[in-house]
Parts: sequence; C-alpha cells; structure tokens
Amino acid sequence: MNIPEPLDAADEPSALLTAVRRFTVLTVNTHKGFTALNRRFILPELREAVRSVSADVVFLQEVHGAHEQHPMRYSNWPAMPQYEFLADTLWPQFAYGRNAVYPAGDHGNALLSKFQIIRHDNLDVSIIGHENRGLLHCVLRLPGDGQEIHAICVHLGLREAHRTEQLKLLSRRLAELPDDAPVIVAGDFNDWRQRADVLLKPCGLREVFAEHHGKPARSFPARMPALRLDRIYVRNLKASRPQVLAARPWSHLSDHAPLSVEIEL
Repeated sequence: MNIPEPLDAADEPSALLTAVRRFTVLTVNTHKGFTALNRRFILPELREAVRSVSADVVFLQEVHGAHEQHPMRYSNWPAMPQYEFLADTLWPQFAYGRNAVYPAGDHGNALLSKFQIIRHDNLDVSIIGHENRGLLHCVLRLPGDGQEIHAICVHLGLREAHRTEQLKLLSRRLAELPDDAPVIVAGDFNDWRQRADVLLKPCGLREVFAEHHGKPARSFPARMPALRLDRIYVRNLKASRPQVLAARPWSHLSDHAPLSVEIEL
C-alpha cells in the first residue's frame, strides 16, 4: 500500500505554540449537501451547524468535489468544492479523497482540520462493478510538541461481503502503522449488523460509543435513528463525552445523524 505523501504546505512553527492535549472530533455523512431523499439542497445550513460544534477535526463522507450541472439548478451552490465551502475560515487545513467519478463530477471523503495535515492519501477500497468507496488517511501534526495523529475517514459499502473485504484493507493499513501511533478511524461504516469489531478489535481499535454505552450509536435515519451505521474508533487515545447529534437542526440536514467525541492524548 502507498504511504501518505506530504502536502505542499509550509511547516507550522509548532515549537512556539501551546501543546494541544485534548480536541473534539465530528463525523457526518453530508449526503452531498441534500436532505434525505434529495428533496432540498441545504449545504449552507449544514455548514452553520457544523461550525456550531466547534470541532477541531471533521470527518466528512459523501461530499462533492465538483458537479457541472448542480450550479445551474441551485442558486446557492458554492463556487468551490463542497469541502472547501464547509471548511470556510474555521478549518485552515483540509484534504479530499475522490472516490466516485462520473461525467458530471465526483464525490468522496474529506477531512477538515484546525491542525496541520502533513500528509495524506486516499486508499481505494472499491469492489469492481459496485459503488466506489475509499479510506482517506491523513496524518495530523498537533501544535506544541508536534505529536502526530493518524486520522482515517471511512465510507464502506452497502453489502456485508464488500464491507468485510474493505475492513480487511483497513486492517492492513493499520498494521503498517507503529504500534504506539495514536489513531482515529471515523465515518459511515454501513455496519448495521455490527460485524466490524470482529476485524477491528484485533487491530487495537476501540469504538467510543460501545466503550461508554455498550453498543455503537444509533445514527440512521437521522429523524428517528434506529440503525448503528456510523462509528468513531480510537487507538492509543482516550475518548470522552460521545454524543449523537440527532435533534434539530441536524435531524433535517442529512440522512445520518452526526457523531462527536472529545479526544485526549
């Protein structure tokens, strides 16, 4: 597998900054900026809701990089990629992993960060002949002591057999990392049968909602969450205050309820 490549960005003067030991993570499937069933384009409202959480690192799934037709249909379609529009001025660093490409545009996973992204790559875990999926692997550098955090944004397939193969690829990527490396894996696992832990627990990952509440969070559908599709896993990190953001406005901004958690080194 490819090792993440450095970004073309100047290093921060980390030694001059206060060390960060605690930060907040948010994961949300943006549904390409539309409400459930694609009834309304609500990316501007979604951006305000994401900003209200004040998360330091945001994991995004189903975000458009480009689309040629939508700007002609929706007057409030942004003139920039959706992940840049969501980042706005609050997250100076972002990375995008293009998964699905079609004549009108593309979409994939993205990560927004208040911390420096020193390298990233997008691991293609698509099953030939089926939906395109990817794992966006970013390495973050925290201010102060320069601690590196591996952040992997996940969007897995709808079929269990496909998810199993994709989880095996994720496990291989995790096996390549140093045993003591801090890791966060978050996103839309589509794991409604709760089988992911069979492959991920041996990798040292702990699901934060299961750790605190006994089971992963109910996150789908957003208006009345019943299925446990979205996850936040950690390794070599502490997690506290896991929350499902299922109340308004979130319940009307996507088909998935976002998850948030506080992370401590």
